[in-house]
Amino acid sequence: MATMREVAELARVSLKTVSRVFNDDPHVLPETRARVEAALRELNYTPNTLATTFRAGRVPIIGLVVPDLVDPYFAAIAKAVGAVAEAHGMAVSVTSTGDDADREPQIVTATLGRSLSGLILAPVTTEQSYLRPWSDRTPIVFVDRAPAKITADSFTQDDHGGALVATEHLLGHGHRRIAFVGDALTKPTVHRLEGYHAALERHGIGRDDDLVVLDVWDRPSAAEAVAALRALDEPPTAVFSSNDRASMALVPAVRETGLALLSFGDFPMADLLEPAVTVIDQDPGTLGTLAAERLFDRLANPGKRFRRRTVVPVSLVERESCRRTSTVV
Repeated sequence: MATMREVAELARVSLKTVSRVFNDDPHVLPETRARVEAALRELNYTPNTLATTFRAGRVPIIGLVVPDLVDPYFAAIAKAVGAVAEAHGMAVSVTSTGDDADREPQIVTATLGRSLSGLILAPVTTEQSYLRPWSDRTPIVFVDRAPAKITADSFTQDDHGGALVATEHLLGHGHRRIAFVGDALTKPTVHRLEGYHAALERHGIGRDDDLVVLDVWDRPSAAEAVAALRALDEPPTAVFSSNDRASMALVPAVRETGLALLSFGDFPMADLLEPAVTVIDQDPGTLGTLAAERLFDRLANPGKRFRRRTVVPVSLVERESCRRTSTVV
């Protein structure tokens, strides 16, 4: 395995300069940084993450805390994090907060108290100031939602842009009365609702709060939501579901009524239903991989101080569920 000294010799710089590049020092000249990075690639140099971990007195395990392990979205993130951790010779301790914001601080701090090497967190709390005592001593990376009242790396999907694309797609199929259905009014839901409204506004369609229904978690609440929407004087012809969990609950009700459906988030069997459900693919596997890779980068280079917020693009997967029918039963 190549050493830092060999990297420095090949790049014709000092060991201190190589360290400054590792630590993302903004004062390194671009041409110097380019030489060091070229040497890293040529020598296939990888910082010894495990050695750094043991020197810090931590166990070779990273923590992952998510709202719901049953949700396919978070399960995919967990799978991707596990694959990256395995490649680095570490294990993953996965914990669920049960979507309970009140319990999250206790669960997360208990997880950090086990001297884990680092933490990846998908929060449900509106702010995470409770993590301040830990942020300087344990690498923490956020996924799905950006941090509030604390500085940390984060990887989120483009909630606003994805919702705008989804609503534009439904409008392109001739729908003008489009309902927005979701669960809790979380930060991602707020951004998706803003994207939905932005698309309607582009087409000169005014807001109608009767078409926005929240607190849809399961089949009974989904059936109740669809019934309320159908009872409107001008019922919708399409539903934009703001997450995969609400989408799965909505499928039976929308199939019975002939409503078009578009889901923010893919879900198991979505492509096998009749009609197959058009989705905004959040690519949770990529989110999990990027978050884990950033965490291991922080472990290997603990001196890095700059924290980045990364918004990952989403994509429309067009299937058959958005076509407008002549009538809604």
